[in-house]
Amino acid sequence: MNERIGELLVRENLLSAEQLQQARSEAQAKGARLGAQITKLGLLEEAELTEFVAKQYGVPSIDLDEFDVDPEVVALVPEDVALKHNVVPVNRAGSTLILATADPSNIYALDDIKFLTGYNIQAVVASEEAIKRGIEKYYEQTSDLDDVMASFDDSDIDFVSEEDDITAAELAGAAEDAPVVKLVNLILTDAIKKTASDIHIEPYEKSFRVRYRIDGVLYEVMKPPMKLKNALTSRIKIMSELDIAERRLPQDGRIKLKLGRGREMDFRVSVLPTLFGEKIVLRLLDKSNLQLDMTKLGFEQPQLDTFKDCIHRPYGMVLVTGPTGSGKTTTLYSALSELNGVGENLSTAEDPVEFNLGGINQVQMHEDIGLNFAAALRSFLRQDPDIIMVGEIRDFETAEIAVKAALTGHMVLSTLHTNDAPSTVNRLLNMGIEPFLVASSVNCIVAQRLGRRICSECVEDDPTITVEELVAAGMSEEEAKAVKPVKGAGCSVCSDTGFKGRVAIYEVMELTEEIKDFVLNGASTVEIKREAIRGGMTTLRRSALNKLAEGITTLSEVFRVSAADNE
Repeated sequence: MNERIGELLVRENLLSAEQLQQARSEAQAKGARLGAQITKLGLLEEAELTEFVAKQYGVPSIDLDEFDVDPEVVALVPEDVALKHNVVPVNRAGSTLILATADPSNIYALDDIKFLTGYNIQAVVASEEAIKRGIEKYYEQTSDLDDVMASFDDSDIDFVSEEDDITAAELAGAAEDAPVVKLVNLILTDAIKKTASDIHIEPYEKSFRVRYRIDGVLYEVMKPPMKLKNALTSRIKIMSELDIAERRLPQDGRIKLKLGRGREMDFRVSVLPTLFGEKIVLRLLDKSNLQLDMTKLGFEQPQLDTFKDCIHRPYGMVLVTGPTGSGKTTTLYSALSELNGVGENLSTAEDPVEFNLGGINQVQMHEDIGLNFAAALRSFLRQDPDIIMVGEIRDFETAEIAVKAALTGHMVLSTLHTNDAPSTVNRLLNMGIEPFLVASSVNCIVAQRLGRRICSECVEDDPTITVEELVAAGMSEEEAKAVKPVKGAGCSVCSDTGFKGRVAIYEVMELTEEIKDFVLNGASTVEIKREAIRGGMTTLRRSALNKLAEGITTLSEVFRVSAADNE
């Protein structure tokens, strides 16, 4: 969408100048289009924006999602041209090609396609998001998998032996084989398209499979032939600059992909030797999807107020706990971006550094040369710090330095692997930290999980959930009767899963004077939890049930991400 439409939206009072500026700056930062950013921020509905553009230019508007375009018509406009100009061919009538575009004033794009196809072009208006969905639907690349597989025959390189006499040169040669390159590119781009968070490439004795983790759940997407196992593994190792000849030790690397329009995607690569070959897991790190706005993470308002109050104190420790992949890093990064000002010196020790944040001194750990969390922390304290983030407190040494830093006028943010907020206190005590040090240094502890969001496109009532089930999950009877549970029916937007995206579920425990007394008196986790709930803490189960009551998630997700509160 061009800038003129933005100005017209402001003139017609459909947007304020501040909203337009916000959308414009976010679109530039993410390499996105302005129209898509306006609808993504919820400033205008897709249909409203489309109607407005259509009216301004006197061009008809269409709902592209309702169309089923003939593949022959799609083939008239190559995928790279459709992506470049953000258009989708819709129909053909004689010598006229009907083209869906979000910006009918872009004469250059229309002329380009007219020249390319030899057809007269008639523009119709569709929303940018609908066009993006159309391009993904009609130029679907996963069908290329059959083409890639078809290009192999029995005479192709066949590495099934795990013997050491396969040379690095042979492996490299197999990895550079065109179909292998194409297949690896396909696996990476398809994962991005499906918004996967991880890719698992797993060799077994008689099979070889690729799975994607989408919204926290693994789905099998393909089973490449066994003979591709070593070539595919080597290709990924070459891309991540690892040693392809070393197949007995774990290795870690990184792949950087440029996706056009200034967008970059990082893949964190981990290679693990298993019984039948090397298993590879790639973690997708998409900076454009990094949510640093605290109000949009999933905190309930009282929890957010407590958390913000604790991180804005001049000193002390704020701990975020939860299992791997529960969104702890995102919560800490959002806290850092909130605290990131010219007047503060921020340093982080991370393993690995997932996202680069401007204005923050980030240090990558290297255990093999002695640069661990404890060593980095000691160094930070000589660097005149205000705010320190430690990736994880794993041992007594790191915990001790972090506690001392929190007691000597520094704000310390860190993570721990525990089940909930109250049990974190006992975890620190078990590490060897004295109760009086825990009580005086820790401001608050946050436990979190990620639950799947119900897809907004196919949400419907779920009559199968009974009042008794809701009561058993932890709701009061009156509350259970008032709740209308919903579920996702499954549609093309959510790949028939019924879920799209995730929401964080939080438990925020501030160490009040009463809880500090409990800690000093050696209270158990159960006693600390009971006191925290009496003081107003919302538990993980209670937070999950609140998300269910708001129609954000389902009862099965509540059970998946939270344990019952045993009073």
